[in-house]
Amino acid sequence: MTLQIGFLLFPQVQPLDLCGPHDVFSAMPDTTVRLVWKTREPLISATGMLLTPDTVFDDCPPLDVICVPGGSGVAALMEDEATLAFVRRQAQHARYVTSVCTGSLVLGAAGLLRARRATTHWAFHSLLEPLGAIAVRERVVRDGALITGGGITAGIDFALTLAAELIGVEAAQALQLELEYAPAPPFDAGSPQSAPPAVVERVRQLNAATLAQRSLIVERVAQKR
Repeated sequence: MTLQIGFLLFPQVQPLDLCGPHDVFSAMPDTTVRLVWKTREPLISATGMLLTPDTVFDDCPPLDVICVPGGSGVAALMEDEATLAFVRRQAQHARYVTSVCTGSLVLGAAGLLRARRATTHWAFHSLLEPLGAIAVRERVVRDGALITGGGITAGIDFALTLAAELIGVEAAQALQLELEYAPAPPFDAGSPQSAPPAVVERVRQLNAATLAQRSLIVERVAQKR
């Protein structure tokens, strides 16, 4: 039976949150990968890339895996009742409920992180607990059928972790090799623990306004729970 995997697509989604895992899942046998949104109209991503949904909420079949990527559009989604209702509906029967980066905040707004271990992008990690989650600072965090990936590039790690569950470890390793996923970054600056303090502060300042905006939204969402 064909495995159904659906990515939530939305305006201002972060492309790499989506494209990394999409490459992994679309290479798996007997798997249909869907890009799901309210309409099939093309959307502009957070980096200006044009992305086109192929499935709408009302026509989406029951998903085996639902994945919510992050991006600057997450702020609007956290208070978008149509989107939250779709995520909740799919989560009721999905084998795995998942997210990449700040997509976990959408899961939290939908009430799916209560008393569950989860992670997100390091700059927004403080927003998990107000949404009821047990915040964990790891690249990929699993709590039963809930799997969350950290910031952006962690989406590939998350996808390979889940692929091992779905098609077996050896097959997942073959996918990794096909992608030649063997990270060797030029700098050891990929986390706030290893990056130079000046770089960490620079990125914190870049995210300060977004963090403040999302903090207000999380406060409103938490008050409704």
